[in-house]
Amino acid sequence: MTQVIAVTLLTGFLGAGKTTLLNHFLRHHQGGPIAILENEFGAVNIDGELLERDDGVSVVELSNGCVCCSVRGEFAAALEALLDRRARGEVAFERLIVETTGLADPGPIIQTFFIEARLRDALRLDAIITLADCQHIARQLDEHPVAAAQIGFADRILLSKCDGVDAATREAAIARIHHINHKAEIIDVQQGACPPSLWLDLDAFTLSDELLLNRGVRIVRAGESVFAPLSNQLRSWHDSIAAHLLEGGELDLKRIGAFMEQCIEQYGNDMLRYKGVLAIAGEPRRLIVQGIHKVAGFDYGSPWGEIEPASRLVIIGRHLPIEALYQEFAAAQDMVAEPNTGARS
Repeated sequence: MTQVIAVTLLTGFLGAGKTTLLNHFLRHHQGGPIAILENEFGAVNIDGELLERDDGVSVVELSNGCVCCSVRGEFAAALEALLDRRARGEVAFERLIVETTGLADPGPIIQTFFIEARLRDALRLDAIITLADCQHIARQLDEHPVAAAQIGFADRILLSKCDGVDAATREAAIARIHHINHKAEIIDVQQGACPPSLWLDLDAFTLSDELLLNRGVRIVRAGESVFAPLSNQLRSWHDSIAAHLLEGGELDLKRIGAFMEQCIEQYGNDMLRYKGVLAIAGEPRRLIVQGIHKVAGFDYGSPWGEIEPASRLVIIGRHLPIEALYQEFAAAQDMVAEPNTGARS
């Protein structure tokens, strides 16, 4: 049976510390052979020259921003060429890390792993890791919409350069990041010193019963980590991307199915990430929902057992008609309680 390769997508705005993280990882790497797919927006890949290499690391460099572009074809072709080289024995790797240019929107890149048949069979997208520069993230979010997209897609957010700002700036940055994506865990790291267990092998795209919301920041220092709860920041921002939580009780399967179909069809292009654990009336098992844009997966998970069934759906998106979505989600619940009242307008 052909081994499926785990892929980690490493993103973050220019100067956030992606190369620093990779070099720290490579200096301490003791696992099997890995490949790093490097991209730079220009004719010369400077970042590729900065990576420290050994016999177990293969660095593949892509210039002219092909991973940054909105067309998936070039990226898919690059991945297929890499798989061909592996099949011929020209390069060996058991893990693939894709580092995108700081100007890249991760959306088209992520969809490539689910849409292209050969890549879907050979590669398993493990997680999206986003680095955010604590010193500059506020300005980047104000001026560059792609910075918010990088945070919105993330499964883990590594906050760098916190030692260069005061406590108030750090807390404001964390609060704003959390407003955009309150599902991803935020990890405060220095000089890229983040244990691999905190950003590799996360299985973030595996359908699971868990729907955890981030409640704090993990601070990593000298190889140890401590957990600090999020402070209560009462500010509001006007970022185009934000996280929304829809909650309810047991849902009517037909109505919630129509709701999800409508969301994906009408708003899928603006729904960066979404995941739900839903309680369906008359069904003892949890219904698991997970998707990126218009690529979605649904499956039943474990039984509720003694736990009171409850429905929660997190949507991270841009410019969504969130009040209307709240109402439609609530309507799916109302039909269970009042089956004879008919559909609500």
